[in-house]
Amino acid sequence: MTTPFLTLQKLLPQHLLSRAVGKLAESEYQWIKSSFISAFANHYGISLDEAARKNRDDYVSFNDFFTRELAEGVRPLPTSETAIACPVDGTISQCGRIEADSLIQAKGHRYQLADLAPNVHEGFAGGSFCTIYLAPNDYHRIHLPFSGELTQTVAVPGELFSVNGITEANINGLFCRNERLVCRFETTFGPMLVILVGALIVASIATVWPGPTSPYQHLTTSQHDHSMQRGDEIGRFLLGSTVICCFPAKRVTLEAGLATGQKVKVGTPLAEANPVL
Repeated sequence: MTTPFLTLQKLLPQHLLSRAVGKLAESEYQWIKSSFISAFANHYGISLDEAARKNRDDYVSFNDFFTRELAEGVRPLPTSETAIACPVDGTISQCGRIEADSLIQAKGHRYQLADLAPNVHEGFAGGSFCTIYLAPNDYHRIHLPFSGELTQTVAVPGELFSVNGITEANINGLFCRNERLVCRFETTFGPMLVILVGALIVASIATVWPGPTSPYQHLTTSQHDHSMQRGDEIGRFLLGSTVICCFPAKRVTLEAGLATGQKVKVGTPLAEANPVL
């Protein structure tokens, strides 16, 4: 189904628009940053009760406000050491089994993991996945779901379609078409993918380790040797988008209560791991 919303997105200069907004969002001029922060916070009803900095004037730019850190202790990790924690605040878009190499995007739409995560997709056939959408008013830092070693990242250039229910239901291979960063970790239960998907007006995907800077110009596979602990910050979005986590077969069991439309937060148990002894 084609709608005016979808048609407009196809006609818009997606990257140019996103980078232009990004330049304004990083401005530290008082009137620009204050106007952006006030308009955004008022429109989305954003509270700073859980933030480390409680006053809007404490932020040097809109980007600083948008990627605000949380106060210590407001997102506790699961008590079980084998629990896989949600990496972000958001809403579950889809979750379930990876059928061979196929994931659900929306009802009637599937896509291939090999297309989503080129070069690092092996080891997940028959496994499980969880797709989490971050709305503009969500906390936008991304945390590691389970302790492991970052071994590879793949920066994938692409389009910047908005990610929401309309586009997921009407644009085939949406996540495979948008710009994204695929992160592969090796854990005690096997490989794990954490995939950061960009979207319209997302000015940047940033990580805590050095690497290609978005917008990505070329498909770039990087090797890493970086051990991290569950709950460590791994990156952040500048404006909302999506994170997709993938787990291997037989070694991970998704939580029984997970459902499309469910609100989740950093630290919410997503699954239980069965480590390889």
